[in-house]
Amino acid sequence: MPGTALRLAGLFGAAALGWSGAPVMADEPHAAHAAAPAAAPRIKAPAGVELYFIAPKDGEKVGREVVVKFGLRGMGVAPAGVTVDKTGHHHLLIDVDALPPADQPIPADAHHVHFGGGQTETRITLTPGTHTLQLNLADALHRQFDPPIVSSKITVTVE
Repeated sequence: MPGTALRLAGLFGAAALGWSGAPVMADEPHAAHAAAPAAAPRIKAPAGVELYFIAPKDGEKVGREVVVKFGLRGMGVAPAGVTVDKTGHHHLLIDVDALPPADQPIPADAHHVHFGGGQTETRITLTPGTHTLQLNLADALHRQFDPPIVSSKITVTVE
């Protein structure tokens, strides 16, 4: 939703999105994100990978501050910029209707939050109302796997 204000704190450090809408991502900008070539072939996703939310649950009514825990089966988690076979890092999509273009790195903005430090949990603050959350696992260069490794989209209602 446009104008949604979020405050994020990653497991390994705090990040904030102020009311001005200027995001500070959960990981510091680094060369891997800026240098990811758009035309580079995507990494094939291993079979049987499952990306999911441990918390919150779909349909849950929550307070303004929400602890979000990421679950992953069939692969491991590694920081962005680190190339290790069958690993990736998390991105949290907040109030996003469609996945980003598959041939480009996942954008870094208020609705596509990067956890390039290898974090598997965060705390977000959402405005009252209904919000959607979805996880998107990316390779070392913030590109989606082929096919994309995503969780089911969940909906939470902030009371």
